[in-house]
Formats: sequence, C-alpha cells, structure tokens
Amino acid sequence: MSQSSFRRDWITKPIFRMAQHALPSLSDTEREAIEAGDVWWDADLFAGNPDWNKLLAFAPARLTEEEQAFLAGPVEELCGMIDDWRINWEWHDLPPEVWDCLKTRKFFAMIIPKEYGGLGFSAYAHSEIIRKLSSHSLAVAVTAMVPNSLGPGELLIKFGTKAQQDYWLPRLARGEEIPCFGLTSPEAGSDAASMIDSGVVCRGTYEGQETLGIRLNWHKRYITLGPIATVLGLAFKLHDPDHLIGERDEIGITLALVPTHLPGVSIGRRHLPAMHVFQNGPNWGKDVFIPMDNIIGGIDQAGKGWKMLMSALAAGRGISLPSLSAAGTSFAANVTGAYARIREQFHVPIAKFEAIQERLARIAASAYLLDAARRMTCAALDDGHHPAVVTAIMKSQATDRMRVAVNDAMDVHGGKGIIEGPLNYLGSLYRGVPIGITVEGANIVTRALIQFGQGAIRSHPYLLKEMMALQDTDRARGLDSFDAVFWGHVGHSIANAFRALGRAWTGGLFAPRPDAGATSRYYRQLSRHTSAFALAVDLALLSLGGGLKRQEMVSGRFGDILSELYLSCAVLKRWNDEGRLDDDLPLVAYCMEASFATIETRFDELIANFPVRPVGWLLRAMIQPFGPRRRGPSDRVMEQCAAIITEPCPARDRLTIDLFKSSANSECTDGVALLERAFARVVAVQPIRDRMHAARVRDIDQAVKQRTITADEAAQLKVAAEAVSAAIAVDDFAPEELTARGTFSKGDESSQTTARTRPAAAE
Repeated sequence: MSQSSFRRDWITKPIFRMAQHALPSLSDTEREAIEAGDVWWDADLFAGNPDWNKLLAFAPARLTEEEQAFLAGPVEELCGMIDDWRINWEWHDLPPEVWDCLKTRKFFAMIIPKEYGGLGFSAYAHSEIIRKLSSHSLAVAVTAMVPNSLGPGELLIKFGTKAQQDYWLPRLARGEEIPCFGLTSPEAGSDAASMIDSGVVCRGTYEGQETLGIRLNWHKRYITLGPIATVLGLAFKLHDPDHLIGERDEIGITLALVPTHLPGVSIGRRHLPAMHVFQNGPNWGKDVFIPMDNIIGGIDQAGKGWKMLMSALAAGRGISLPSLSAAGTSFAANVTGAYARIREQFHVPIAKFEAIQERLARIAASAYLLDAARRMTCAALDDGHHPAVVTAIMKSQATDRMRVAVNDAMDVHGGKGIIEGPLNYLGSLYRGVPIGITVEGANIVTRALIQFGQGAIRSHPYLLKEMMALQDTDRARGLDSFDAVFWGHVGHSIANAFRALGRAWTGGLFAPRPDAGATSRYYRQLSRHTSAFALAVDLALLSLGGGLKRQEMVSGRFGDILSELYLSCAVLKRWNDEGRLDDDLPLVAYCMEASFATIETRFDELIANFPVRPVGWLLRAMIQPFGPRRRGPSDRVMEQCAAIITEPCPARDRLTIDLFKSSANSECTDGVALLERAFARVVAVQPIRDRMHAARVRDIDQAVKQRTITADEAAQLKVAAEAVSAAIAVDDFAPEELTARGTFSKGDESSQTTARTRPAAAE
C-alpha cells in the first residue's frame, strides 16, 4: 500500500465522513449563485498572503476616444436638457425631449454590441456615463441604467439564441422597444425560490398559429420602466405536468420575454419610489400564452434562470449602483465643501469649525474611496472578470457609504438642505438614498449572506473544492478528490497560522509590502489583517461547520472585514495609479486609518462573541493579542481632508472630476450654479477680507474711508456678498402653488392618469 493510499484510507476517510455532516451543503439556488461569475482579487484576500505587486501592476481602467467623445457630447447635451425639480414635482416624468435623446443617442444601448446597432461601450464608460447623469438627476440616471443593467438586453447578449439576438437587440438599440425585468413579487423578494409566479408548458395559439408554449400567471412589483415597457423580461417557475419537453414535472426558475401587448398582460398604476418619478410600477399576467421560443436562450435554458440572473448580476451589480453612489458622494463633497466655505457664523466660515471639519473630512475621504473602488472594479470587469463577491461588496458598501456622506452633507447644510424647491440641490439625492440600498439585493442580506457567506465558499482557495468532493455521488472519486484538496488546505492553514501569529505579535512590522513610497507602511498592516482574516475564516469553518450559515452576526462581521480589505486595496491602488500625488495623502491616510479601525473593531467583536468560546480565546491570542489599537484618523488628518474640499486645489478637482457642472453657463440660476459662483467669488476676495481683518475693520464703507481697501475692491466684496446671499437662499411658495403642485394625491384619478400617460416620447 502506497503512502498516499494509507493516508486516504486510514486518515482522510474518517475525516471525509465527519466533514459530510459538518460542512454546509449547497442548495440548488446557492450552487447556481456560486457558480455564476468568478473570483478576482477577493481570492487573494481569502488566501491570506496577497501579492501586492500583482495588484499594482493591474492596468487601470481607461476610456477610448469614442467613449470620451460620448461623455463630452451626448451626455453633456442630455444633462443640459434636465430640470430635475420640474421632472419630479411638476411633470412627474421625463419630458419628451429627454426621452427622445435617451433613445436616439442610444443611452439604452451602451452594453449592446455594435454589430447589433449598440454602442458596445466598456464597463468603465458605462460607469462614467451613469456617474455623470447621477450627479444631475437620479430619475434620468436610473432610467438610463436599467436597460444596461439586469434586464433583457444583458441576458440576451449572454444567453440569447442567435435568432433572439438578431431580432431583439437591434430593436432595443434603436429604442423601438423599452425593456424592463420582472423579478420581485409580493411573496418573493430576497428569497427568489419562494416566488409563486408560474408558467405551465402546454399547447396554445400565438399570432394565429397553434404551437407549443407556456401559459403564464404572475404578479410583479417595483418594476422600473414597467409602466412604459414594450417587452417584459419575466422570471417564473416553469412546470411541465404533461412532460411535453422532458421527464421532469418541475423545471425550475426560467426567464422569458413577454411582449406587453399580449392578451392577459396588465400594467398597473405607477409606484412613486421616495418621491422620485422614474417609471416604476407593478404588473400582472393572467393566462398569458407565449411560444417556447420566447424563453431566453431557448428551450435548453429552461430551468436555468437563477444561474442566468446571478451571472448577469455578477457584473451589473458592480457598475450601476456603485456609479450612482460614487457620483452622489462626490457631489456631496463638491457642494458641501463650497457651502461650508461661503457660509459664515460668528463672522467665521463654518468650514473652520472642528465639528464641521469632522463631517467634511468623512465626506471627502468617502468620495476618494468610492471612486477608487469603482475604477478598480470596472478595470476588473473590462479585463474579463465577473467577480460576484467583489460586485456584491461594491453594491452594498457604495450605497451605505453614500448614505453616510449625504447625511453628513445634510447636517452641514442645515435648513438649506431641508427646504424643498428648485434651489435645493440635496433634497432629491437625500430622498433617493434608500432606493439604492434596497434594490439588487437589500444591503442587510448582502452583508450577512453574500459578501462572506458566498465569498467564503467561492473565493476560498480550497473550500468549494472540498464541498464539491463531499457532494460527489461517486464516493470513491469524491474521497480521492477530498484527500488531495484537504491536505492542501491543511498545509495552507498551518502556514497561514504562523504568518498570522507572527504578524500579530510584531504589529505587522515584518509583513510584506511593495515599494509604494509614502503608503508602503499601509501594505504591511493590510498583509497582517489579510492573514488574520484567512486564519479566522478557517477556524470558523472548522468549529462551526454548516452552522456558520445561521450565524449571521458572525458572517456580517467577516463581511465587513473583507469589504474593508478590498476597499483599502482600491485606495492604495488609486494613489499609485494617479502618480503618487502628495496632495492626496491626507485622503489616503483618512481612508486607511478608518479602515484599520473598523477591521480591528470587527475582529474584537468577532472574538468576543464567537459561539465556540475556546476558539474565540485562541483567535485572541493568535490575531489580536493586544486588543484593538487603531482609533481612526487623527484630528490633523481630518483638518487636512476638510481643507481639500473647502478651498480650490488640484486635489479637490480630482475628487469632483466629471460631475455635471451647469455653472459653466453664466446665465444658469440653479442652486449648484449659484453655489459655484459664490464659492469662486468668496475665494477671490479673501485677500481683501484679510486686509480688513488685520486693520480690524468689518464695515466695507468704513474700510474704503480708511483706505484699507479701494473702491473697486469694495465693489468686489459687495458682489461676493450678493452671490453668497443668492447661494444660501431657499425657496418659498404661495399656498395655492402647493395645492396645485401636489403629486399623485389619493383619489385624484385624473392626476394619476395624466402622470402615467404624459410621456408621448416614451411610448
């Protein structure tokens, strides 16, 4: 008997039997979700010893000349048409000229290949376009993003038959068809397996001919573009009781295209998501018959719908909502920094108050971090990766961090932010924050079940292989596979345990780092924390086994640590890719110190609450012997970060690059344009005010009399003061205006009908 055979039969076999009961089994939906997409940098983090030179050498995302021209041309043109206040509060829809621009300029066809008439843009270009639109109007941005995200277009590109692609994609690219996708139903939100929307294989009549098809019954809600869609992508459970297409009764979740003009399709009245008026609403189907050819991908893809959806989300979840969130956070940095600079209390700009600086610093650093992570993720997508765990991190973290940034912005603006009207540039964004947090997988579920739950299986170097071996129906083959993988896992874990122990007790002093200039020290700490994370994951899996799935607080903390590791890597890569600019080091320092503090706090919470106490004690000794030591960014760093967004400088320009700036038009009087002008004028007259301050003169006319300033300088001060008054002004309305302006008042059927049918250009 060979040494390997002895090990397998006498050592591995008993472990194999125990592991079959200890490790979690995969449900069909879990297996399909895990098999969708692939892994990328998340796998290096789970391995516990990432190669930093590999990360820094990875090419950053770039735009082609064609993509740059589209941003400078059609995107600017579209933004110039938008009046977000009137869209949301007067028209309750996009105006016809905006709908026409979206269609004719192919905003709905960014992901459709050129051979089908689309733009065929990269993930990065898609992201940049959504980012700019989001900086001006959430309603327009959501309208543009949905056809390019999870929906018929992307599913047809990835899974459609040649005939389906040839017919539908050109029509979608030209805007002749408006798509939507129906997944969520009253009974099934995050738990898609519980949906009761159904289809039964049968024979029926379609367009005058008898054919084999599906009779559908469904009720969907929260469907963006649903009220105006001409083709509905539908997720449902397919049944074949008469075995017309196979031997199984229950085929499973299936995706199909349903033209909305078919008999039995009912389009409901509109939802109003947080007072945003992008088209969204419920729909129903009652005995709607479609041919089998309408299954996306044809009959061969029947029952494979969940895997198709997860595959599409593996990429799309990393683009649309992270782009919107990055835009919202950068926008908050832009306007809040400017407002804090021009707004004075006690004759001092509020930007000088430390309590305000604390909020400004967090907004500025969040803007830097989110755009860093957005760019790095887009680079991975454009390189051909579809990292499901990374994109889940991006969606959850970006939308959550945008919420914090926007809340901070509202706190700094005070009353200016809460009084609605055309001059309020924050209210719309503030109301829209929960939308991104809720859709494409609620963040609560994403944090606990996807970021770590699926990540531990998909991104771990050995776990998925072990689980597949344990579930192999051929026990001998499964044992052979398990034997090879398990002992590789053991060797990996032992090496990682020594790494984690050594790095913890030395504070990461000797942990590996690249030659990264002023940021090199941060890599040592990341190396320390990645090895600690990998060890903690292995011990959790070993001690909790399948029970880890039910320990959602434990999983959530692991998910937070993994997210912080990924986002910190993005920050360091951005600083390196942009030329290692010293001006940005305060932002880098804030991001890294805040991240390290969160990581150490989550480790401390994990250890203190670990269900198997001896394992918790062991983890304390091995990865955090001295407890959490990091306290977050220093006051000095916060002051420096706040200064970046409250004074004109290249670092500020980099944070707010490519946001839509209506202030380029000197006649524009929207709230942002007024703020930008006031900011520029206040900064320009600061030397004059400094002279007056040194002379202890506050009155402008008195300063002229004393010849502290000239008459021309006095005029400049008065112009600046007028600009500030205009920028901090808020709207007011006559009572009859508010009565007439009302949105979809209950019982006012004419108002509902008008709002629902107004956009002739959308139909």
